Amino acid sequence: MTITPIGRTALGAAAATLAAATLAATFVLAPSAYAAAPALTATFAQSSTWSSGYAASYTIRNGGDATANGWVVEFDLAAGSTISTSWDSVRSQSGQRYRFANAGWNGTVAPGATQSFGFNVSGLGTPTNCTLNGAPCTGGPPPTTPPPTTAPPSTPPPTTAPPTTPPPTTSPPPSGGPIVNVSTAAELRSALAAAQPGQTIRLAAGTYRGSFVAQRAGTASARITLTGPRTAVLINDGPSGSGPSCPAPTTGWDSGYGVWLFDAPYWNLTGFTVAESKKGIMLDNSHHVTIDGVYVHHTEEEGVHFRRSSADGILRNSQVEYTGLVQPGYGEGVYLGSAQSNFACHGNSGGIDRSDRVQVLDNRIGPYVTAEHIDIKEGTEGGVVRGNTFDGRGITGQNSGDSWVDAKGNGYLFERNTGSFSSPGTFANGYETHNLLTGYGCGNIWRTNSSNLGGVGRWAINVTSTSKCPNNPNIVHTSNTVTNALNGLTNIPTTP
Repeated sequence: MTITPIGRTALGAAAATLAAATLAATFVLAPSAYAAAPALTATFAQSSTWSSGYAASYTIRNGGDATANGWVVEFDLAAGSTISTSWDSVRSQSGQRYRFANAGWNGTVAPGATQSFGFNVSGLGTPTNCTLNGAPCTGGPPPTTPPPTTAPPSTPPPTTAPPTTPPPTTSPPPSGGPIVNVSTAAELRSALAAAQPGQTIRLAAGTYRGSFVAQRAGTASARITLTGPRTAVLINDGPSGSGPSCPAPTTGWDSGYGVWLFDAPYWNLTGFTVAESKKGIMLDNSHHVTIDGVYVHHTEEEGVHFRRSSADGILRNSQVEYTGLVQPGYGEGVYLGSAQSNFACHGNSGGIDRSDRVQVLDNRIGPYVTAEHIDIKEGTEGGVVRGNTFDGRGITGQNSGDSWVDAKGNGYLFERNTGSFSSPGTFANGYETHNLLTGYGCGNIWRTNSSNLGGVGRWAINVTSTSKCPNNPNIVHTSNTVTNALNGLTNIPTTP
């Protein structure tokens, strides 16, 4: 074998080549700067269809490596198709373009996690031109500015009174977890007792009589849903037996409540009807509950009650009427919190019932709600009352229930509501404030509300005391309007 010696020139060339390769490798292998970021997609799915429409949902998934805070899905529907109900989101509309922002409890999407919302469509058109936070729903570059987490103002509701008998609606679809179908009262009681996070209890059409109590908690990422069509009617013929001095589920005692959530946060109640019960829907220490598209009527006392620090709840797209059939003075349509005389029972947050930040959105309340349409109790804060229609026929004036809304809490926003009054009934003012607890009944804001006082009411907005709120005044904007008032819009100076 002949060995060819390598000269210095060849050796130098080889060394140069190796050095160049090493330098090139250094540039190739050097890590580039990297910032963690969310990567969201939204996937559409139909869960059920029928001849004139369908139920569907979008699932928002985060495939990135950073948490996303807030999401907005927008899409178009063809002319002739409309969204009739929705849940787990804040909906608005411009023509055939629909916008869904996250609700207060499901805006955070951790890496690898999902959130979802659903809706019913009248018509057979499916979504097109879908965007998620301004980018294609299938994925794409993020928008240059983060989207807002609340929906823009929607069109104010019509000024005509709502129908006293709403048409049947189709129940929303399940949220993606296991489904328990029930068709009898016994099956419903069993399903409520065994409910698990992420589960959907689906009611068949029919009448369910008895006591329906839920004491199982959902979670922020796995809510429990009780859903059914408007023709699924829950009736409690109670009360019966002897209960504790402070209401709590007790063996042998029937509260008479139509549906009672006790220590049961993160539930959805959608679509069905509650009727002919002592109270309609009662929430005790059950935060982050969404009530959507329900019909509550013919109750002996109040219709829907957020009590015992049931904070961060939502009541929307629902109808409440014919309340207070036995005790008119306790026949509120919607009741937020507790009177301070009941704090010994329900003041579980520092001695106060802190049913804070409840949103009452786009509901029809009345006629024949015998007390206030919405009674906001002292000790509560930070709620929103928007887009509702108040029909004051049948207000009795008993127990000082002589207005659509009595605001005894702090920092509520009243916006784009429409109220009317006509006989029969006793009616003093559209909205009132009262200062029953030191520091409360303050900082509330009214704007773009429309009030027709029927030639009977004095003020659209009556602020009973300004001296008790010197550093946190109630504010009435000039954008509010009033007709047929004895006195006018408000008894305090207005703000542009």
